[in-house]
Amino acid sequence: MKTLLGVLSATVCAALMANSVLAQNACKNRGELDQNYCDENSDLVADLPKDSKKWKNPSTLVWAYTPVEDPAVYEKIFAPFTAHLAKCTDKKVVFFQVQSNAAEIEAMRSGRLHVAGFSTGPTAFAVNVAGAVPFAVKGFEKDFQGYNLIVLTKAGSSIQKVADLKGKKVAHTSPSSNSGNMAPRALFPAEGVTPDKDYTVVYSGKHDQSVLGVLKGDYDAAPVASDVYERMVRRGQVNANDFRIVYRSKKFPTSSFAHAHDLDPKLADKITGCFYEYRFNDEMKKAFDGADRFFPINYKTTWEPVRAVAAAGGESFGKAAYQKEAEREAAAKKK
Repeated sequence: MKTLLGVLSATVCAALMANSVLAQNACKNRGELDQNYCDENSDLVADLPKDSKKWKNPSTLVWAYTPVEDPAVYEKIFAPFTAHLAKCTDKKVVFFQVQSNAAEIEAMRSGRLHVAGFSTGPTAFAVNVAGAVPFAVKGFEKDFQGYNLIVLTKAGSSIQKVADLKGKKVAHTSPSSNSGNMAPRALFPAEGVTPDKDYTVVYSGKHDQSVLGVLKGDYDAAPVASDVYERMVRRGQVNANDFRIVYRSKKFPTSSFAHAHDLDPKLADKITGCFYEYRFNDEMKKAFDGADRFFPINYKTTWEPVRAVAAAGGESFGKAAYQKEAEREAAAKKK
């Protein structure tokens, strides 16, 4: 009997493994996407599940915005849009305050988050690990809004250029951030310094915390997103005269807005339409550097510069890299 049970058990296990292999082989193209997703049309984002039973049409839509600064601030700024999205989709809409990029990505991966604004770097992780489908960025009538990686130091600092960061204590924001970590690691070697090798990297957690840390003298310098810094100046949180910008990169796309890949296609189309038709009120325009709308984008083309920076730095946006970055982000928050 024991022998028979052993044979049956082995047979079942073999069948399950075979089914798993067949399921994976059924996907003709996956790229860097997690094995839960497929990309047969090669647009670099997860395809809608072929089985319509897996499509989701929740009665309550949960959405969030990237935690680049205080999430409570953005819940208030987005309140008119949240109301618009609820009316436009005829669904209850809840704004979810996320405290980290990893938490936001995990929320979409697990199905708890349906629509979200992701920072530039985390967008690529959200696509590959969580099945996010980016469809817009903040923008204007004819173009999307972008930002630059800038390096800030105090106005009276001896640092005049990136090469002067040697031997200094420099704040990066979080491991998955494009301007706050990945771009500096890819671009700074050409400027004469390699992060971690030539200067000490300390993760601040957020762009605004890096800016304030430089001001207080906690860090000698910090690479941050220009749009975050400029908003802080406009709000009076910091004075531009207290800082010196010693480096400015080429333009990157700002945070994306994406929906989960497995939403019912009619609902997904409705959501994207609701975003595209909305025009920002004066408070949103002020908060987002004059942008007045959600500008349609294509992830494959719009995020190409971001992926190129990652590749140049020997980085990737796959699951293994994400898990490594999530661990580093968690460790940085404990310090």
